[in-house]
Amino acid sequence: VQLQASGGGLVQAGGSLRLSCVASGGTFRNYRVGWFRQAPGKDREFVAFIDRSGSPTYYEDSLKGRFTVSRDNAKSTVYLQMNSLNSEDTATYYCAASRTIIYGQKREARQYDWWGQGTLVTVSS
Repeated sequence: VQLQASGGGLVQAGGSLRLSCVASGGTFRNYRVGWFRQAPGKDREFVAFIDRSGSPTYYEDSLKGRFTVSRDNAKSTVYLQMNSLNSEDTATYYCAASRTIIYGQKREARQYDWWGQGTLVTVSS
């Protein structure tokens, strides 16, 4: 399975971006998908999770209300809509997928089987 993340870029504080993660080489509807991010000099952190059918979804508490994860299984794509961006959202964003991860492990990066290459989001203040 290969994951390709895209949609990052430079945005002003308060702006929005939508990231995409396209999967190939497998049966996408069987995968649970997570988004993670890593800011310079910091550890990778959990952002959001979406289950196989599109629900349930789950978010890092501090991001609730600003970020929305969704998926289109017909297009083998997961999206991360990010609104009201601020400088603390600057990071490389990664999507990850797993066929076997259980719901209780969704925040654990090591439980995911496949990773995209990351897409850089830079928020200017």
